[in-house]
Amino acid sequence: MNFSSKILEEAVHQVSQLPGIGKRTALRLVLHLMRQPEQQTDALSKALTDMRHDLKFCKKCHNVSDTDFCEICASHNRDHTLVCVVEDVRDVMAIENTSQYRGLYHVLGGKISPMDGIGPQDLKVSSLVNRVKNDEVKEIIFALSPTIEGDTTNFYIFKQLGDLPVSTSTIARGIAVGDELEFADEVTLGRSILQRIPYETSVKS
Repeated sequence: MNFSSKILEEAVHQVSQLPGIGKRTALRLVLHLMRQPEQQTDALSKALTDMRHDLKFCKKCHNVSDTDFCEICASHNRDHTLVCVVEDVRDVMAIENTSQYRGLYHVLGGKISPMDGIGPQDLKVSSLVNRVKNDEVKEIIFALSPTIEGDTTNFYIFKQLGDLPVSTSTIARGIAVGDELEFADEVTLGRSILQRIPYETSVKS
């Protein structure tokens, strides 16, 4: 792809680094931005800069937040004895959209995947164990995607919780095996949360 401008070429290159965006799509997006009012492009640039420099991660659950503690953890209307363990922030959004869950979350930041070089030490597991030890948590809900990696991560955390005084459950398998949680429809996902089963039962079945 030949460019008459190094500035345009660099803009296309940077946009093409986004997942699912090839060079041709990147060029189309960049040319679209060129045709927009300057203030609109500036607003986009500022939003991305603010996100990169000012966005925080909740010190309690690791969800994205504008402050040290996210709105969910800071809310007095949530059940602080109930913690739903998810892979990333997209899963928090998916479950929140169901309006069926009123507890807190714990975002692991991934799942155990030796093929991708991701081990337990790369996840926020130790902080979850500390929450169970130090907070008023009574139940942990495993809500990872029903894949081999998700099941492996669930089992690892289950073992780490050991003899701590907390019950564990997992979302009902209304979610098809192998599916990613974020792509489940809201009704199915909501029912899976409400109809969760003891984790030990899921391991034996």
